[in-house]
Amino acid sequence: MSLSSAARAALLALALLAVPSIARADEAAVTLVIFKGGWVFGGSAGKGVMTFHGQTYGLTAGGLDYGLVFGGSQTTLQGKVRNIRRAEDIAGVYAAAGAGVALGEGVRGILLTNPNGAILELSGKQIGLMANFDLSGLAITLQQ
Repeated sequence: MSLSSAARAALLALALLAVPSIARADEAAVTLVIFKGGWVFGGSAGKGVMTFHGQTYGLTAGGLDYGLVFGGSQTTLQGKVRNIRRAEDIAGVYAAAGAGVALGEGVRGILLTNPNGAILELSGKQIGLMANFDLSGLAITLQQ
């Protein structure tokens, strides 16, 4: 028994409608304010918010740095997190190698990925006296 191409197309369309749709990755707006300081070893801590599907979520951030780290700074970053399916996907440890200098006021940009596949793209102003050429980790926690 042979099916016409129109019947095959109709069956394929019904099958696609019957299968649950694959969750598409989405993006959210993120703002973080991070304080960083150190001498060889450094640390950072901060807070922020994420707006995802009309809901606002609190974020905390903290991390450690090792390498050439000297000084202290406050950085206000804004941007987005991409490739998330649910708000919890932003949580995790982001690792990076970085370099920068801030004398007074400067600009800063970061592009990081966590084990959930979330991609953090942020940029903003950095204020303070900071020189760094280091390996760092930033852990972001979602507050419920």
